[in-house]
Amino acid sequence: MRVTLITGGSSGIGAAAARQLLDLGHQVTVTGRNPDRLAAFADSLGSPDQVLPLVSDASDPAAVEAAVAETLERFGRLDNAVANAGFATHDLLDDGDPEGWRSMILTNVLGPAALIRYALPALRESRGRIVLVGSLAGHVHTAGNIYGATKFAVTGLAENTRLLVTKDGIGVTLVSPGAVETHFSDPVGGLEPGRERITADQFAAAIVWAVEQPEGVDINTLVVRPIGSPR
Repeated sequence: MRVTLITGGSSGIGAAAARQLLDLGHQVTVTGRNPDRLAAFADSLGSPDQVLPLVSDASDPAAVEAAVAETLERFGRLDNAVANAGFATHDLLDDGDPEGWRSMILTNVLGPAALIRYALPALRESRGRIVLVGSLAGHVHTAGNIYGATKFAVTGLAENTRLLVTKDGIGVTLVSPGAVETHFSDPVGGLEPGRERITADQFAAAIVWAVEQPEGVDINTLVVRPIGSPR
């Protein structure tokens, strides 16, 4: 039975991916910082033996290391590591709060790097896969977008990681969404009216597709936009 660890897995894209992987027979660890949300999500699954919910901060390397260790203790192996946790401060370089940027950079950049660092020994044994959730903002420049800069870092991290681990039989996939129907944009009142978007389930299907590729196949970069999106 395959085992997948998903950071930021208690809601939105991470939760949708966890549900789909459970339906395919995976055992899944999901991490999140909000204990109530995490508990409610775990209770909704109806598969207690197949799910390990962990209150964990994806921006804290020690917490990430512990999540990997607890996954291995519970399930005995790790086949896939999905770095999904991330957020945006929704401000710009000329008017934003650098203290908010600090947390965003730690979550969006240090978090995936720490997951790779601590998951690699187990993934080398299983010849598994790493999935990094990027963003269209990590491929397309927009004025003053510090969040986009963190996602450009994830784009670079994906290829640098691939070059490091492909010799070990580990696959690395960067999956970058355009606009998705989640709570991501709630702090600024949601996405602008009329903007095309995909659902969390639709985007999660791309993550699952990458995870489910046959051994020896490495899918490296997927950009998933809603049809009709101008950017």
